[in-house]
Amino acid sequence: MTEHVITASNIVRKFGDFTAINNISLKVQKGTIYGFLGPNGCGKSTTIRVLTGLLSPTSGQIDVLGLDIPKQSDLLRLKIGYMTQKFSLYDDLTVEENLHFIGQIYGINNKDLKLRISEQLVTYGLDQRRIQRVGGMSGGQKQRLSLAAATMHKPDLLFLDEPTSAVDPENRRDFWEKLFDLSEQGTSILVSTHYMDEAERCHRLAIMEAGEIRADGEPEKLMEQMGVSVIEIKAENLRELKEQLLTQPCVRSAAQLGIRLRVLISKQVNTPIEWLLQQLPTLAKAELTIARPSLEDVFVSVTGEGRQ
Repeated sequence: MTEHVITASNIVRKFGDFTAINNISLKVQKGTIYGFLGPNGCGKSTTIRVLTGLLSPTSGQIDVLGLDIPKQSDLLRLKIGYMTQKFSLYDDLTVEENLHFIGQIYGINNKDLKLRISEQLVTYGLDQRRIQRVGGMSGGQKQRLSLAAATMHKPDLLFLDEPTSAVDPENRRDFWEKLFDLSEQGTSILVSTHYMDEAERCHRLAIMEAGEIRADGEPEKLMEQMGVSVIEIKAENLRELKEQLLTQPCVRSAAQLGIRLRVLISKQVNTPIEWLLQQLPTLAKAELTIARPSLEDVFVSVTGEGRQ
């Protein structure tokens, strides 16, 4: 039987008349990386705060690591790590002093704490910076320190709220390698992001919009099950062609990628290339090819104007 570290059912969170989370249900399997993908303001951060017990839901049931949340939130905090997108450690302390302070908060005794700090410094490439004050570190170094701090107490479950929003692509890639190391060691991870390439790295993914989950599944399966065909068109006057295509009821989306137009067409059209040629005879001189779906295509097809 599959063990779940998070089971949430019909979660609603309101702030006055505003509904930030609307009837969300999800399950996170032990030892996996589960992602929230969505734009800013879609409810990702609010959902994480509700799942960690920092916010109480307006309604719904939440079980995290076998605990009833928010009733048992105090017990949960010793079992989870939480890293926000905003750096929250102390700039005027050294790297080592920050980790020592966090370790004391989690009640690690001095003997074990010294060893754990050394382990974390090596794991996250900070052993040469242990006496450096944090205020003088780069964004990528601060990010690694934040992850080291969040995992000081070896949490069973790690919550990461857009952790790579302020770092460059190389540091993002290295950060994700560390997450896979943690996952391999048995740590379950829930991470929010608005980067498509990061979302594809997750074992399972929820696409969020306006406080609701529009799709939930393994990224590859979401791409396979998408209700559209993807056609790329190489032609002249792509901007004019895009406007013409968007008037067709079976065209979900059209977006330019370099010298090509990427078009999402409803699956109810059995032969999309032939259909396009019938609708717009001027495409006879164009180059039309069927393309592999991407996670961005899935996102477009289940959110906003693409959702029909």
